[in-house]
Amino acid sequence: MRAVRLHDDGLAVEELDVPQPGAGEALVRVHAAGITRDELTWPVGRLPAIPSYELSGVVASVGADVADVNEGDEVFALTPFDRDGVAAEYAVVPAAVLAPKPRTLTHVESAALTMTGLSAWQGLFDHGGLRDGEHVRVLGANGGVGHLAVQLAGDSLAEGDGPSDLVFDTAGGDALKAAVGSASRVVSIAEEADGVTYFVVEPNRDQLVELARRADAGELKPEIDSTFPLDDASSAFARLSERGKRGKVVLAVS
Repeated sequence: MRAVRLHDDGLAVEELDVPQPGAGEALVRVHAAGITRDELTWPVGRLPAIPSYELSGVVASVGADVADVNEGDEVFALTPFDRDGVAAEYAVVPAAVLAPKPRTLTHVESAALTMTGLSAWQGLFDHGGLRDGEHVRVLGANGGVGHLAVQLAGDSLAEGDGPSDLVFDTAGGDALKAAVGSASRVVSIAEEADGVTYFVVEPNRDQLVELARRADAGELKPEIDSTFPLDDASSAFARLSERGKRGKVVLAVS
């Protein structure tokens, strides 16, 4: 199989053996893999490493003890950050993180929804504690996470710079500093700061199921900036740092 691997001197597309799933795992034929800015700095202690942790594809086989995922299932997932990623034609992932792919979204859109959708959900509801009747202001509302947070917030979204119970920051910088003290709760995925709850997104199958339900109901749709073939992964990662990017950058694998 072809796979993108990160080495000390950069990215390379290589031919590797197709991995086999072990206990609790599934082998997924990857159709699309989302990528995230700065992720090439994450696995530096375990190179060479396959990047990308945002997947949509079809289950090719499962470990003997896996009962709730079957061969042929269309799935999407955010995969754990402490193992190889999914920028490859096949990837072995924990079966427990796989959720049924949204029926109304393409594989590219589904891969784009995983990390960004979970970041938005966990920021608003798990860490932000947003409740009915409260209002939230989203910083970086046009970004990959921010535009989904706006869709998830719906009627809870504060108008402009109006009063809010929660500020959810996806951009950091001066806007985050200015927001501290403007609401009873400030949550950020961008940077740590005094008075701010900072968190790192985690895989969560149940939340993906809910995100898929909302997508299929027409309530949620991720924006795609651009797609690149697996062989052009270097250009895809370069796009992440370019000005004017709007939405998710995705590798179209198959």
